[in-house]
Amino acid sequence: MPLMPGSAPYHHEGGQVGVLLCHGFTGTPQSLRPWGEHLAAAGLTVSLPRLPGHGTTWQEMNRTRWEDWYAELDRAFDALRGTCAEVFVMGLSLGGCMALRLAEVHGPLVRGVVVVNPSIVNDVPLLALAPVLKFLVASVPGVAGDIKRPGVTEVGYTRTPVRAAATLPRLWALVRSELHRVTQPVLVYHSPEDHVVKPTSVALLRSALGDNLTVRECLDSYHVATLDNDAPAIFEGSLDFIRTHASVPLQRD
Repeated sequence: MPLMPGSAPYHHEGGQVGVLLCHGFTGTPQSLRPWGEHLAAAGLTVSLPRLPGHGTTWQEMNRTRWEDWYAELDRAFDALRGTCAEVFVMGLSLGGCMALRLAEVHGPLVRGVVVVNPSIVNDVPLLALAPVLKFLVASVPGVAGDIKRPGVTEVGYTRTPVRAAATLPRLWALVRSELHRVTQPVLVYHSPEDHVVKPTSVALLRSALGDNLTVRECLDSYHVATLDNDAPAIFEGSLDFIRTHASVPLQRD
């Protein structure tokens, strides 16, 4: 099936420090491509996979669930582990949730975590009805494209596939229940003016992670901050985070 423009995965072979990037629900690698390229230019090995069902049609995505998306991310993590001495995981929105799940599952094999407007709680009351709603409607209006910067667009679905969305509460509950397993340093970028994810997720992370957590505000961006006005600060800040916590030197191309 043809891909939406910008939806192709991205990979750069760099040095011994690897970074796995994960895009958000109904989004594509396009939303993180500039971030990945910035890290690659610093000599990092970068993997940015396309999650199953994303970047094609929302109807195809309705045939997938969170376990499919996480499995793809886990395969990419294993591939990085095979070529890199250390791996950091990073993600936007739902991608941030799954990055935290990788940290829970793989422990010290994940060197550190950077997430942007992570989603770990149900902010949409309608989703509570999704197990029933999925039998009545196939899709509802989409959430992609929440960007403050004029002229910038996110490649993603204009419709939210309900059957796929109905699997999210199980993932959120699982991640929340095992946050105590996240002992790695975690850096969160948070947009106070976010029209997709409410502040509840970051508040919960503050409570659960304590001193392991650093939160930085994106005061001039909406949800997709990686394509918004604060993107340069996110890119450079995540690179500084890696330089601080990596035990092997970064290798410039």
